[in-house]
Amino acid sequence: MSGAFRIAAGGQVDRAHGVNFSFDGIRYTGLAGDTLASALLAHGVHLMGRSFKYHRPRGVMAAGAEEPNALVAVSRGGGRHTPNLRATQVEVYEGLEAFSQNAWPSLAFDVGEINDLVPGVLGAGFYYKTFMQPASAWHRLYEPAIRRAAGLGEAAKEADPDHYAQLYAHCEVLVVGSGAAGLGAALAAAEGGGRVILCDEQPMLGGGLRLESSVLVDGLAAADWAAQALARLAAMPNVTLLSRTQAFGYYAQNFVALNQRLTDHIGHPDPAQPRERLWKVRAKQVVLATGAIERPLVFPDNDRPGIMLASAARSFLKLYGVKAGTRAVVFAADDSGHAAAIDLAKAGIIIVAIADIRPDASGPGVAASLAAGLPVLPGTVVTGVTGKLRVSGVKLGSLRDGIVTPTLDAKCDLVLMAGGWTPAVHLFSQSRGKLRFDETREIFVPGIAAQDVVSAGACNGTFGLAACLAEGQAAGAGAAGRKAAPQKIAVSGEIIPAGGWHGAVPHPFDPAKVKAFVDFQNDVTAKDIKLAVQEGFHSIEHVKRYTTTGMATDQGKTSNMNALAIAAKALGKTIPEVGLTTFRAPYTPVTFGLFAGHSRGDLFDPVRMTPIHPWAQAHGAVFEDVGLWKRARYFPRAGEDMLSAVNRECLAVRASGGLFDASTLGKIEIVGPDAAEFMNRLYTNSWSKLEPGRCRYGLMLNEAGFVMDDGVIARIAPDRFHVTTTTGGAARVLNHMEDYLQTEFPDLKVWLTSTTEQWAVIAVQGPNARKVLEPLVDMDISAAALPHMAMREGRICGVPTRLFRVSFTGELGFEINVPAGFGREIWEKVWVEAQNHDFTLYGTEAMHVLRAEKGYIIVGQETDGTVTPNDLDMDWAIGKTKPDFVGKRSLSLPDLLKTDRPQLVGLLTADPAKVLEEGGQITFAAAPAIGTSALGHVTSAYHSPALGRSIALALVANGRARKGQTLHVPMPGGAIAVEVVDPVFFDVKGDRIHG
Repeated sequence: MSGAFRIAAGGQVDRAHGVNFSFDGIRYTGLAGDTLASALLAHGVHLMGRSFKYHRPRGVMAAGAEEPNALVAVSRGGGRHTPNLRATQVEVYEGLEAFSQNAWPSLAFDVGEINDLVPGVLGAGFYYKTFMQPASAWHRLYEPAIRRAAGLGEAAKEADPDHYAQLYAHCEVLVVGSGAAGLGAALAAAEGGGRVILCDEQPMLGGGLRLESSVLVDGLAAADWAAQALARLAAMPNVTLLSRTQAFGYYAQNFVALNQRLTDHIGHPDPAQPRERLWKVRAKQVVLATGAIERPLVFPDNDRPGIMLASAARSFLKLYGVKAGTRAVVFAADDSGHAAAIDLAKAGIIIVAIADIRPDASGPGVAASLAAGLPVLPGTVVTGVTGKLRVSGVKLGSLRDGIVTPTLDAKCDLVLMAGGWTPAVHLFSQSRGKLRFDETREIFVPGIAAQDVVSAGACNGTFGLAACLAEGQAAGAGAAGRKAAPQKIAVSGEIIPAGGWHGAVPHPFDPAKVKAFVDFQNDVTAKDIKLAVQEGFHSIEHVKRYTTTGMATDQGKTSNMNALAIAAKALGKTIPEVGLTTFRAPYTPVTFGLFAGHSRGDLFDPVRMTPIHPWAQAHGAVFEDVGLWKRARYFPRAGEDMLSAVNRECLAVRASGGLFDASTLGKIEIVGPDAAEFMNRLYTNSWSKLEPGRCRYGLMLNEAGFVMDDGVIARIAPDRFHVTTTTGGAARVLNHMEDYLQTEFPDLKVWLTSTTEQWAVIAVQGPNARKVLEPLVDMDISAAALPHMAMREGRICGVPTRLFRVSFTGELGFEINVPAGFGREIWEKVWVEAQNHDFTLYGTEAMHVLRAEKGYIIVGQETDGTVTPNDLDMDWAIGKTKPDFVGKRSLSLPDLLKTDRPQLVGLLTADPAKVLEEGGQITFAAAPAIGTSALGHVTSAYHSPALGRSIALALVANGRARKGQTLHVPMPGGAIAVEVVDPVFFDVKGDRIHG
């Protein structure tokens, strides 16, 4: 049996397929197509959770994503444990295991409910007032206790074994919501020929049309017309239909994020399939047809299990064939509550009373209820509730001139709230659109749009089936750019309109004596809102934070309008004067896995490897992480530690030569008629007169005048530059360039392309470098034909190459740039020839030593974000006649011209065997007094095999004037004396670099 409260026929569940599941260890049977909420209600189970703060018993209040109470955990074993899922969105499947939360030792008997029995202790801001004295006890006692008690659900203790997919999609029209307005928009847009994506968070598309059977659309029952319309859309090649897909975030330039749930409704999904997919949609036009959310009403104990929205009870009945109770009282503020009462009465539920808060209740809903013989009580409110784990009755009273007179105690097991409808404007608000307040109906509706978006249907404040269809059609046609109006969809009959708001202000009761909830998820009562105002919080954003109403995953779906109305009344203002809180993404909770996608495990921090990496690995390389790259640090031989291997590599490069993989250097191609002018503006040097085939060292500053990056740059042609950057700075430099090109220099005709991955770079360094390359290349590489800082294009071993005559070691050097796909092949051929000239392999550690011996800087090591070219004694790299470049103006600031700024110098320790620690502070005295400022710090320190002693580079205040002085580096074992010297330690005149 699928439950005693399941009606004999109807609904969109599959009655031929039973589904076994459990809740808190108790076995139940549902039907395929059920949600956990509908399946439990079919068995008469209303108690599904405990509230966040007071641990009050809670049941289902809504039927969709707005559900605030029935939060459950679903476990598939191991890391497949997901807390805080809405029972209204969990689809049952064979073997589903779901559990309630926030209760101990059991859901029916929860000791945490003692919080509800202590009056006034846990009200708004209780922790600010109660636990702040004595101050010393907060971190020691109170905060740990509060943190242990905070939160809902329990996260999995094991890694999530599922995987998640992500993709980008583009379309002319994105339609969010598949109700009447959404289908009308999708049809009109799709018939215009453009690409259309239609998404809806429900398992079945069709929205509220699936509930309607008495209204005809183009001669068909509304539900049948929706099915036919969806079939038409599915057959169109330009349409993508996405069910179980929530649009949760609306970002700049019509970028909308969608969360598609793929396997959560399957008992044993294929482990090769992703659990969820993140759609990153860029749409030319967006049509929001997100509908509206029914408002609850605020009255004493309005949170008991068995009290729910009238629309929810109607949905459970019409979609799942489930009666939410047997005897119902409907508390209504608009006509739609009467529509629900009529449908429930037809299903055999006894309607004890329809308490209509409107004193002169009238309209099509009231008329229909009276015609159906249902008891309508105008000007009547619910003043109290009986029952604890399930509502058992209500107290009714007559409301006249603000005074309530008790009239009736009614026995019931179901109370339905129909407080009017709030347009779901969350996504429109996220798009930075401005909302306007409709004073007649007391709702916020979309106003001025900030992006190419249009709202249609109930989310736009338009109610009634015919009106929603027409507005959706117009929105879809306009979004698709259709000139001809789509054929009108004929509607025969009409649904009972959702109108006639009475307002959200609750009827008179003493909030000090009862709990009347405004935000069910966060346990915020009417008393809390009034207390916040009383304590001086007059901004609605402050009220929100002080009380927590509308925060977290609720985002004001069911609570916002009631909270605004109560605050407005307490302040003596109108709702627009009080304002509106900010709706933030995500609209509903999103799993962390969806955002992570493939970025987990080994892919959490992607590993980048050069084409030569496998060869280096096979030849014993020890690797280090440089940014995302794996770089060969050194190549030890048998019995060698790192120091001995590096010493051998350095000496070999100086004596004969070495081979080094420099593929990780950032590479950017700058192309266009204004390429040279762009370079002039981005780099300190001048580039206009650099001839094609020549290279130049380039220094890049940020706006503050500090060194940002450097690299060798070759001019390939008059309109083309090959720019190299530091390994770790490639992305940063490209972003910097793109930022300036798009925002400051949009007049320049320049195109930027990252080519880091496209070129493998092989550095051939050492006195015999030319001898290694001459037999392999098809060009003259003599000193006269290819001088230092020159570049030639040709072939090496038959492969196209850009051959640079550059050096970062101070030796005769070449850098071979070949297409990455040929990188390993060319490396191996060069290595065969190199062995004929006593070459060695060397890694980054030897490279660091070799460049330090020559005083060459590394950006990020000799710079710290506050270093200028002058600090590095590199004024020679600044074009003196250039009118401007990024950072030039800052170089003239007084602070950057001070003589006591840190300046790059060399250091020689008094003990040649003593190698300094990088980062070590430098002082004048060996034992400086406490509080003495350091003169600078050590930036690089190594043992130099060429010099047979330690060397170091450092930034020292007014360092160039201190050459010859003895300073000290205080260390735990005692201060180390150092002499300040020139930063170039080896081959000072630079003769070796010219070969």
